[in-house]
Amino acid sequence: MLIGIDPVISPELLDVLFRMGHGDEIVLGDAFFPGDSFNPRVIRADGITIPRLLDGILSLINLDKYVSYPVVMMDVTAGDRLDPEVEGSYRAVIEKHWPDTPPVERMERFAFYERCKRAFAVVMTGETRTYGNVILKKGVIPLVKGM
Repeated sequence: MLIGIDPVISPELLDVLFRMGHGDEIVLGDAFFPGDSFNPRVIRADGITIPRLLDGILSLINLDKYVSYPVVMMDVTAGDRLDPEVEGSYRAVIEKHWPDTPPVERMERFAFYERCKRAFAVVMTGETRTYGNVILKKGVIPLVKGM
């Protein structure tokens, strides 16, 4: 444990967040997401919901302000129903840390999977709500004056 770092951030996740450069993406996959099929760097965060994990992650990194959509979620497949509460719960955490973040981009399922293959890492969470997968694009961390 470290002072000031949320305990939902495992040593492996902390290492990945540190190693990511600006513009790199991290996928937070729901409990059913086929993360190991899409990316060689998979971190387990079983039992932790995505809003809870987002809160820990977004206290350590910022989102890319130089792109139109630094947050991407999977679009609903024809015939399925989208629960707006899922995105709403994510948005509440995003607004808490980075209030000027643009709206979430929705991406077709298979295009989303392709994008996950290029992500820096995938975090497998305990999120059980459908269409809960989300991609975050890391921004440029501002330097503290005098450092």
